[in-house]
Amino acid sequence: MSSWSRRTFVGTSLAALAACQSPGNSGGNASSNAPTRVNLPPPSPPRLPMGTVFKGEAKFQQLMARGRRENWARQPLGHRTATVGRALIGIPYENFTLEIDDRIESPSVNFNGLDCWTYYEIALGCARMLKLPEQRQTPLALLHMIEIERYRNGVCNGSYTSRMHHLEEVFHDNERRGLGTNVTRSLGGERLQRQVRYMPTVWRSYRYLRNNPELVPELERIEARISTLPVYHIPKNRVAGIENRLQNGDVIAITSTWKHGYTSHVGLALREGSRCRFMHATSENHKGRRTIIDGTISSYLSERANRAGIIVFRPVDVFA
Repeated sequence: MSSWSRRTFVGTSLAALAACQSPGNSGGNASSNAPTRVNLPPPSPPRLPMGTVFKGEAKFQQLMARGRRENWARQPLGHRTATVGRALIGIPYENFTLEIDDRIESPSVNFNGLDCWTYYEIALGCARMLKLPEQRQTPLALLHMIEIERYRNGVCNGSYTSRMHHLEEVFHDNERRGLGTNVTRSLGGERLQRQVRYMPTVWRSYRYLRNNPELVPELERIEARISTLPVYHIPKNRVAGIENRLQNGDVIAITSTWKHGYTSHVGLALREGSRCRFMHATSENHKGRRTIIDGTISSYLSERANRAGIIVFRPVDVFA
């Protein structure tokens, strides 16, 4: 799961407001009274045809129309993200949907098939977009939302190495730019230390790297930097005790016991009363290889020994 990508939107740049959400034991989503202004980069210039970078537009238009009809925009971002996430349930699981060209990297969206990473990013991107005027709720705008989330400093420069391939770097980069808060440590998380070695060892699995093996040394340097990040997780034996503090729409990354990587999976938190369930795109055949609403997060962790715990990232709104 350590690799995926996105694409561009040409038009006006966004001046953003990030409405911070404060944690609460009830699991609701409360907006801060003092929004933080975030300066977002403009969309990158288009590099690949729209038919290559955006798949499933009819599903996208239906989703946005439903969101407007049911006034999802009135909800706080976390609840709105969970609402969009529920609307995406049932889409088949598909890996490598971001490997769309031999050389040119570009933000992309595929509503016909999702993996765990693209599921959470599309749900979050669409949720943020619902705060835009209707005429700006376009495929191009979603591509820009994906770009600011998934590329280092929010910018795709056309190179595969501008895409972040590890969730711990995404969370660090997004928090630094004011797009959310990693709340793991405040929930009692403890420090993890890993020597990340993944992309350079599996480079033949990825279309871009097979065609551009000269990028592998740069990925080694990036992973060396990621290895020095301060990463915290909540061990699985403590997760049940903090589930009541998780909020709708929190991004939940599953940490791994593997010594050369931090995370192995990702999804969204969904509150149902006192319970907090795990929404995600699963590749497991016995769960249907699709986007699903699973059991509680703590019960999901208990299913496999190599699921070590969770990282919790809480995004904020980005809108014009």
